[in-house]
Amino acid sequence: MTLGTRIAWDDTVLPFQLETSDIRGRVARLDGVLDDVLAQHDYPPAVEALVAEMALLTALIGQSMKLRWKLSLQVRGDGPARLIATDYYAPTEDGVPGRIRAYASYDADGIDPKGDGFAQIGKGYFAILIHQGEDMQPYQGITPIAGGSLSACAQAYFAQSEQLPTRFALTHGRSTLPGEGEAWRAGGIMLQHMPKSSLEATAEPTGEDGLLDAADILDGDESENWNRVNLLLDTVEEIELIGPSVAPTDLLVRLFHEESPRVFDPQPVKFGCTCSEDRVRQSLSIYSAKDISTMTTDEGTVTADCQFCGSHYVFDPKTLGFEAEGGADSDA
Repeated sequence: MTLGTRIAWDDTVLPFQLETSDIRGRVARLDGVLDDVLAQHDYPPAVEALVAEMALLTALIGQSMKLRWKLSLQVRGDGPARLIATDYYAPTEDGVPGRIRAYASYDADGIDPKGDGFAQIGKGYFAILIHQGEDMQPYQGITPIAGGSLSACAQAYFAQSEQLPTRFALTHGRSTLPGEGEAWRAGGIMLQHMPKSSLEATAEPTGEDGLLDAADILDGDESENWNRVNLLLDTVEEIELIGPSVAPTDLLVRLFHEESPRVFDPQPVKFGCTCSEDRVRQSLSIYSAKDISTMTTDEGTVTADCQFCGSHYVFDPKTLGFEAEGGADSDA
């Protein structure tokens, strides 16, 4: 997608709050970002759909990260779709875009290219990891794969691990605009009940596999407000989520005008990978010269490829590991 065809709300996440319902949320549009993420690999359609959904979830959840924090989402299963991993790097300073990267690992022989991607994950777990910076212990939360979609897994995570009722409405796919080629577009809305100090489960879990559901956490007016807003979200159409002609602010007014929506500054996002020659070299610094020799190719080099962006690095084995003999004279 060229700059000339970009729309103001392409590749942005717009935070908002519903004043009368004590519910916050975000509207995300991923366009060029998703094209850039998926262009790094030649995934079959079923895997592309999983990566697209995961990237959209990552943008919606990651927008709340503090400056310089990192959010990672992972789905691991015992099926042919073995791993979906994404990272969201929060802006280094105000006004700078957040960065998203993603990749998938799958069994090429076992995957059904046009089948339901989620069903091919099998049994496993959905994990959220938050890195708050150097010298800080990362936070990690895990819930089982359940609910029939990655967004349902994320909802179960927030209910189970954070006791925050959460709802996602997502859509994604390839689209063609007049005068342009085919491109990926994705859009979604995230709703989340504002946390309260006394918020805790009030009943036995009623969700799939014994997991908590929003109904297990809320009661009274809170439950009524949550149910009403979710019914309003049920009326959203896929073309409204994706755009491109419907602005996020117009969508919020159409869905929630009686809830008094208040919007905040949008957060731009872009594709971004943090791999580098120095980072790869550092990751290899734990190995001995003997270990490095087992990684050396017939051409006498050690090579490494970034799973996220496909960058290819070539090193002189003598410059690697904690027994390195020479300086860093490798080519990237």
